[in-house]
Amino acid sequence: MDEFVRLSFHGLRAKDKSFNSDFKLELDPDLPKVNVVASDIGRVILNLVNNAFYAVDEKAKSSSLPSRNIGTGAEGGEVYRPLVKVKTTVARLFSGGLAVELSVKDNGNGIPEHIREKIFQPLFTTKPTGQGTGLGLSLSYDIVKAHGGELKVESSEGDGSTIIMHLPF
Repeated sequence: MDEFVRLSFHGLRAKDKSFNSDFKLELDPDLPKVNVVASDIGRVILNLVNNAFYAVDEKAKSSSLPSRNIGTGAEGGEVYRPLVKVKTTVARLFSGGLAVELSVKDNGNGIPEHIREKIFQPLFTTKPTGQGTGLGLSLSYDIVKAHGGELKVESSEGDGSTIIMHLPF
């Protein structure tokens, strides 16, 4: 997991030297093994983390608040601290079964309610022309479904989003 987050972070830094964000990993060391195609799930994780870093970077660029990773603003004023948090745990599904849960949470701008139901559709993107294909979340959704899992979103406009993946075991 750590390598996917670092790969995403450093990949974005290589493209845009002004990109910066904190990231926090809360990984359960005792997760059970889940039978998956590692390269496929790795692609999903990388996409979710890339999207989260993109979201916090967009908020940092559009925010009227100064953006910093550490410290406080001028005269102790409020600052925006871009943060992506990746967490793994075991979760109980509504069906009663158990699943490994991966959540990727960002404190970006959030996803407007009127488009949340569309984000997993093919060719849907919120990114400017040329920056997004609209295939990342759609393919991720299909990969997770093919593994018997689910992918869902929780979001609050202005406060960020959490994408949650469940993979049953």
